Amino acid sequence: MDIQVADSRPVTILNGTPQAAVEFHALSLQISESGTRLSDRRHRAQTHVSRWRALLYTVFPLLTAHQQHEAEEHQREAALLQVANELRTHTYHLESIPAVYEQLDVDPSCGLCTDEAVRRAETSGCNVVSSAPRRLVVRSFGWVFGGFNRFLWPAMIVFWLCWKPIGNPPQPGNLAMAVVIILVICLQALFGAGQEWTTHRTMHSITNMVTAETRAMRNGQQVQLAQSELVPGDIVYLRAGDRVPADVRLVRVSMDLRVDRSELSGAPDPTIGTTGYTNTNYLETRNMAMMGMHIAQGQCTGVVVATGDRTVLGRIGQLVTGNPADRTILQIEVQRLVNWLTTVSLVVGTLFVVLWAVWLRPKYPGFMSVSDALANGVGVLVTFVPGSLPISLILAMTMVAKRMQRYKLLVKNLTTVETLGTVTVICCEKTGTVTQRRMVPTRIGFGDTEMEFDDLVSTCEAATVDALDVAVRRVHETAFLCNAARFDPTSMHLPINGRVVLGDATDCALLRMAEHLCPLQPARRQYNTLLTVPFNLRRRWMLTVCTDRTQSAQSPFMVVKGAPETLLPKCTQVQMQNGEIVPMDHTRRSRIEEMQHRWAAQYGCRVLLLCRREYTESNPLSGVADSAELYAVACQNMCELCVVGLVGLVDPPRDEILDSVGKFRGAGIRVFMVTGDYAPTAAFVARQCGIITSTTVDGIDEINARVMVNKTEKRTDDIACRSTARSLLVSDSEHTLANRSSLVVSGPDLHGLGAVHWDIIALYDECVFARITPEQKLQVVEEMRGRKHIVAVTGDEVNDVPAMRAAHVGVAMGNGTQVAKAASNVVLLDNNFSSLVVAIECGRLLFINLKKVIVYLLPMTNLSEIMPSLFNVVLGLPIPLSTFLMLVINTITDVWASVVLIHEEPETDLMLHPPRNPSKDGLVDVRFFIQAYGFVGLVQTITGHTMFFLCLYLRGGIHPRDVFLAFNKWTDGYLSKSKAELTELVSVSGSVHFMALVVMQWAN
Repeated sequence: MDIQVADSRPVTILNGTPQAAVEFHALSLQISESGTRLSDRRHRAQTHVSRWRALLYTVFPLLTAHQQHEAEEHQREAALLQVANELRTHTYHLESIPAVYEQLDVDPSCGLCTDEAVRRAETSGCNVVSSAPRRLVVRSFGWVFGGFNRFLWPAMIVFWLCWKPIGNPPQPGNLAMAVVIILVICLQALFGAGQEWTTHRTMHSITNMVTAETRAMRNGQQVQLAQSELVPGDIVYLRAGDRVPADVRLVRVSMDLRVDRSELSGAPDPTIGTTGYTNTNYLETRNMAMMGMHIAQGQCTGVVVATGDRTVLGRIGQLVTGNPADRTILQIEVQRLVNWLTTVSLVVGTLFVVLWAVWLRPKYPGFMSVSDALANGVGVLVTFVPGSLPISLILAMTMVAKRMQRYKLLVKNLTTVETLGTVTVICCEKTGTVTQRRMVPTRIGFGDTEMEFDDLVSTCEAATVDALDVAVRRVHETAFLCNAARFDPTSMHLPINGRVVLGDATDCALLRMAEHLCPLQPARRQYNTLLTVPFNLRRRWMLTVCTDRTQSAQSPFMVVKGAPETLLPKCTQVQMQNGEIVPMDHTRRSRIEEMQHRWAAQYGCRVLLLCRREYTESNPLSGVADSAELYAVACQNMCELCVVGLVGLVDPPRDEILDSVGKFRGAGIRVFMVTGDYAPTAAFVARQCGIITSTTVDGIDEINARVMVNKTEKRTDDIACRSTARSLLVSDSEHTLANRSSLVVSGPDLHGLGAVHWDIIALYDECVFARITPEQKLQVVEEMRGRKHIVAVTGDEVNDVPAMRAAHVGVAMGNGTQVAKAASNVVLLDNNFSSLVVAIECGRLLFINLKKVIVYLLPMTNLSEIMPSLFNVVLGLPIPLSTFLMLVINTITDVWASVVLIHEEPETDLMLHPPRNPSKDGLVDVRFFIQAYGFVGLVQTITGHTMFFLCLYLRGGIHPRDVFLAFNKWTDGYLSKSKAELTELVSVSGSVHFMALVVMQWAN
């Protein structure tokens, strides 16, 4: 057997596990190496060095990206080597299955008892990977010295030096400024620590809203357990869509089992799962499934060998420092704005000092001392940069995340909140997303007739299988034997429709249908299942090989269910209502095809074909003991089937879906349905949900015709030729290119489409993609992304995962599979599609409120505060706004007002505007600066100085012309006033200037 080796691509682990970039393959190679061991002393030394390096880089980001990458690589290599040494002693994969059970002291027939599980839980602890250490010392240094505080510390030192020894004589105002800046630093640090703690608590509570569960054997029964309650020795049952809850040794697997190892190894494709070891390497063998992996296909049984921090994922997570979370676009824009303003303030402050040294000092001696010049320059740096902007961003994101939590929306990271506001296309799955995921059988058909299912139940209900009519018995057998769903034992006392069923929606409906016809418990004892090939979207069929214990020969027979267009070509016989088996001819085949199309188009049914094959003479399935061989023989002989019946299943739309789709359309967001269902079924449900509203719906023929039109117009300008080409596209006068908006395309039609076809498809407002495979769903997402659309994908099954990962935002339903919820960015915990409207509204609200905050802060903290300093240096005015008052504005009056803006509720027309384009509609642009500086800032500056001059005139009789170009004349004897009187006038007038700015800012 060929062994697939994972590549060494690092993958970031999210969703509750440490964000460790794990080089899984490199780690696995270390296990097979011999010799080198990392000493404890060397590891401790590297740990201490890494901590101090992290501390230094938190305060001063001095390293280049390459140097940071090298530092992370050294730490990762040390961690991988240590884990590799620890895993060399693990031999669970080499032991036989009975030996593994014996080693873990567990009975495979009944699992662990409750008392033993409790005892083991006390020893092994909770099955949860511990989060990365908080590193309080490093974070504390970051709060005190990082961010905007790294500019305040030099400013504090300069003000302190301006007091002593530069100040001659020492000016108490400079000392007061130094003390005030220290207080501001402390407040900023406390606020940053409190906000980080609040954010961490909020995100932790949101993440804990979902409790992952798994099926396990306890006390001889299969029960649903929280994954955190698993202990070594537990026997767990996994199926497609499940996340592996711990390190598991596989003891029983289906023939089509595929394990997705990409979360750990980076392997792009799922690998085969086996019960025997395929490699002596603990991490490369295929009979082990590690925590964090997913079951992509099939089902398996395994025994837990390690939990929590003792798993491979837990060991690595404890040794590798988590990577910092990716910054959002808004965070990058805010940081860029702050950096730009910081650069401008440094240039302006330096320019002020240079002007003083080159011009003011020699020409106007005594106007400004050295300490005054330095304080003025540093004051520009302190006041010009809005240090509350990054804090406002975090506040806004946390507030929106809390708002989404109230609506049962699980948001895994703050990046998603921002992206939701820019979504332009939503690709949604049909079953479970726009429908209720409660399929019910409504119609049943045979080769010669069809009827309502309720009518069949009323006439054919029986207590035993043998009491059923022959035709109904075959339908009943196929429905429950070719089925992966099971009733929850705890709900068997309830009515059939009220019982909890574990499985796929289609299988659940067929299981209930079979139970309505005849109780399944006695029927199951009559049959023995030899092989099951589960359904998947690529095959579109499920197969089961069984034997009947009541027959003496117990000859194996085959039952199959699946899509009619897939199975019908393999059928040579059909069953009539009376149980007679007749050959399949063209007329009967056409009747079945017509029945499928009519049920789908008129009733919105998902139509399944139920088939079986029995062998009267030579049976190729008899005597085949090996499961792999039986799988090959069954697939090879899946032909000459007999159609025993057709079943039509209806899944009603969600109550809120019509209103939600209307809101999305009003917000300029297109909703596409991407489903594996039959095209007429998908189109019917799409029209019920409001996804399709046009009376005329295009198909692939119209797409090809439009491509022909485009090619014809490019090739020639001949009018006659263009008219001929267009006539292929337009069948009547009303159906024109101008009013076309709806499109329904099936998966087989997508093969061979080029870029020009997708360009046309992307123009449609309403699209339904039917009979889509997971690869084609991924293709739809990539084609939309390639045309600059921001795409959100909803889903709940493992087949939706590739598209969800490729989309900008993956949205999972709360009742979806663990794989879907793990791959998503947002989980709708209440399974309410309208919650997605709230999520997008919150994303837009975040952007709008943050923009309001910036428009509010910049005019005051920039133009209105820097102009007094500029007039003081260039025009010789006494400075009306001291550095202390500027700092009060930045840290007190503006901050609390901006918090109010952050908490503003959405406006009524927020969802009536088209989504913004992130590449064009940034947080700040030219219009923004014109409004902030050319209008608001200018008005505030003029008004503030007007009040300043007015106060000087009214209180001291000083005319504005006497203030301009005063320079060093503003001292004793100027305008017959003493220096103390002039200082008092400037102080009072400056306070008026300050209050004028504050009042105008609050009114802004």
